[in-house]
Amino acid sequence: MADRGNEPVVVIGLGRFGSSLALELTRHDTEVLAIDSRPKVVQSLAGQLTHVVAADSTDIEALRQLGVPDFYRAVVGIGTDIEASILTTSLLVELGIDDIWAKAISRQHGRILDRIGAHHVVFPEHDMGERVAHMVSGRMLDYIAVDEDFAIIKVTPPRDLVGIPLRDTQLRTRRGVTIVSVKTPDSPFTYASADTILAYGDVILVAGTIANVEQFANTV
Repeated sequence: MADRGNEPVVVIGLGRFGSSLALELTRHDTEVLAIDSRPKVVQSLAGQLTHVVAADSTDIEALRQLGVPDFYRAVVGIGTDIEASILTTSLLVELGIDDIWAKAISRQHGRILDRIGAHHVVFPEHDMGERVAHMVSGRMLDYIAVDEDFAIIKVTPPRDLVGIPLRDTQLRTRRGVTIVSVKTPDSPFTYASADTILAYGDVILVAGTIANVEQFANTV
């Protein structure tokens, strides 16, 4: 199967989510066709995005004229106008786009997008809120959920793990988590091994079920 990672992407809806996404893709040398119905928004991004146009994404002929059917991947970043979000997504399905990502602002909105054919539904506000909540409520420096019940956290090591090789901690058996990477002060992250000895001031990446990493993060 061919690598589709760096193929051009259509981004429709240039609010905070869509514009940030389009700009980040551009910074990573991915060609972007950015579309928004608001001329002022398009004008504000004209100097930062190579291809940004004002058009009505709920008009299938407008999408055809812009060459949208030639793209493999599209992102619908429309949030507040749910009707436009749903209609745009349905038109992308009708145009045969192979990989459609759509932003949802509620679970009900997400279910509709899923049912009409979006391949990936994202909840940026909810996901960021969940991430920040985990960081605010404990010792976590960062939190990334990678599945419904699995996460990776960034945290400083608890006292009982400092000064001994990881093999002697029996961490996976006792706490159900794995330390996958370690960062010492003024150094980049490196993979952790059985011989790794943690020190105060280190930062570690820990993987496990959400319940286990939360419990681990609350260990001092």
